[in-house]
Amino acid sequence: MSAQRHGDGPVLFISDLHLTPERPAPAALFHRFIRDIAPHAEALYILGDFFEAWVGDDDLGLPFHAGVAASLKGLADAGVRVYFMAGNRDFLAGPRLAAHAGWTHLADPCVIDLHGHPTLLSHGDAYCTDDPAYQAFRQQVRTAAWQADFLAKPLEERRAMARAIRERSEQAKAGKKPDIMDVNPDAILAAMRQAGVTRLIHGHTHRPARHFLRVDGVECERWVLPDWYESGGYLACDSNGCQARTFP
Repeated sequence: MSAQRHGDGPVLFISDLHLTPERPAPAALFHRFIRDIAPHAEALYILGDFFEAWVGDDDLGLPFHAGVAASLKGLADAGVRVYFMAGNRDFLAGPRLAAHAGWTHLADPCVIDLHGHPTLLSHGDAYCTDDPAYQAFRQQVRTAAWQADFLAKPLEERRAMARAIRERSEQAKAGKKPDIMDVNPDAILAAMRQAGVTRLIHGHTHRPARHFLRVDGVECERWVLPDWYESGGYLACDSNGCQARTFP
């Protein structure tokens, strides 16, 4: 579960940008973030759902996707370490995309040494255990057999399937109680206890907040990253701790 160790420089965390040509505003925010904010960081962590959907690395042929990857590659080439953890929308991100974006792929979950503070990172959807239908779907699409079958289909067919899956997902959400789609407190406690950490950073739920909790009598914190539908948001961590920041 161990990943990188970071020193004194700021480390930034983002997730749930859901980048797609159909929504130009988040993409414009992202490119401005890469140009104006990210270059001052030691590292950038992308914790999933970076794209609205990723149906295979051959989708880099789309100019929108190629432009996003090129922005990240420029950041990485300038010396900022870039890490990517797959979410439920972009779990098919592969080595070709990694090469074009200049990022290092991380397992979900993983622990990093963040300025001397062991920190657990996750996209977060694995902790939504009160939604068994979603967890069953998540388990299915993460199998090698399902992914091989999907990636063998023509690109346009995969794009159409991804749109259909998103539509069904939105319909299913409309019939669920909001709390079911949030993380389960016991799942959070178990994950932090198993990892031996007092800090967890994740996305997925689109409910940005800093939560305080106790794990075996120890004070801990859980940061939830924001989505980028309305504005850009990120978590900045240094040796003094973490701060949630937004930009319009």
